[in-house]
Amino acid sequence: MTEPSAGWLEGREHVLPVRIYYEDTDFTGVVYHANYLRYFERGRSDFLRLAGVSHNGLLQLPDPAAFTVTHIAVDFKRAARIDDALLVRTTYDAMKGPRLFISQRILRGEDLIAEAKVEAACIGMDGRPRRPPPGLVDAIQPLFG
Repeated sequence: MTEPSAGWLEGREHVLPVRIYYEDTDFTGVVYHANYLRYFERGRSDFLRLAGVSHNGLLQLPDPAAFTVTHIAVDFKRAARIDDALLVRTTYDAMKGPRLFISQRILRGEDLIAEAKVEAACIGMDGRPRRPPPGLVDAIQPLFG
């Protein structure tokens, strides 16, 4: 295997393993709160990658597209610690115009560490909202709830 794992799909849910390293933690060995946003971002990106959509591919389209997070609400339940093996679980729930609605959870075994509700918008290179390209819609539409 020459590329890092992008995780796997279980039904319509994407699962991404994440190991906690020293660099992820504060001086007490607890994951710094902002790093959970990074893990959620990796989950969303790797979900799309497994569905056949790459961020680079979206930028190479004749009418390039990208995503921006417009809203994220995170509920922290427990602390993750150095050396923990976590799973980031992501579902793309719905699409409305340029907006995507996403649910995410981070678990350590059966323990819920954090959960997030995310709203992202598809944008053009001018930063204005736009409908997602048809290829993206075709790739992820079957995975909506």
